[in-house]
Amino acid sequence: MPRGIYVHADGELTERFQCAPGPGGWRYVGERSDGVRTDLVVDARWRQIRVEVRAPGGWLRGGYTGQAMTWVRGGDGDASEFTARAAGFLGESPGFLVAVARSLSLADGAATGLRLVTIAGPALAALTVSRRVLRAGTDVHTTDVAPLPVERYEITDPDTAEAGIVHLAGDVVLDAPGIELAELESPPNLVRA
Repeated sequence: MPRGIYVHADGELTERFQCAPGPGGWRYVGERSDGVRTDLVVDARWRQIRVEVRAPGGWLRGGYTGQAMTWVRGGDGDASEFTARAAGFLGESPGFLVAVARSLSLADGAATGLRLVTIAGPALAALTVSRRVLRAGTDVHTTDVAPLPVERYEITDPDTAEAGIVHLAGDVVLDAPGIELAELESPPNLVRA
């Protein structure tokens, strides 16, 4: 079971995480140094069936409900329910990048467009956005244990043309815009996309 630490953006924010495949899917749990906690569960097809993000000032719970994502956001005794036609959530935690990339099952050179619900900031604001994902290629690195395939994904915002590269080894993000893997206690699970 991979466990480790991600460093976010300017290096002052860290996220301790662990992830593992289960009988019917995969689970990621991460806790950041600012108190934000992410618990993400996907099914065998990498659909986000249970998502919970807790921040000091509120929480968001949701999941995949057929063709849409449904979620409840609350805090201070207040809660509201929302639904949007989207393929999944995309939050600040690297676990969301793993779930989205794996759910697409792209081969090298293949690309697709999709709608996602982004979760951001201390208020856990949710916004539906479009993204284009290209699996740009796979590099195989030699290790002491076994060859390690590292996939490169280019994620582009079609509205702004802003793009970022995500390097993914199994179920661990090695690096992404604003994210760096600082420590990994055990090898990633080399799941098949």
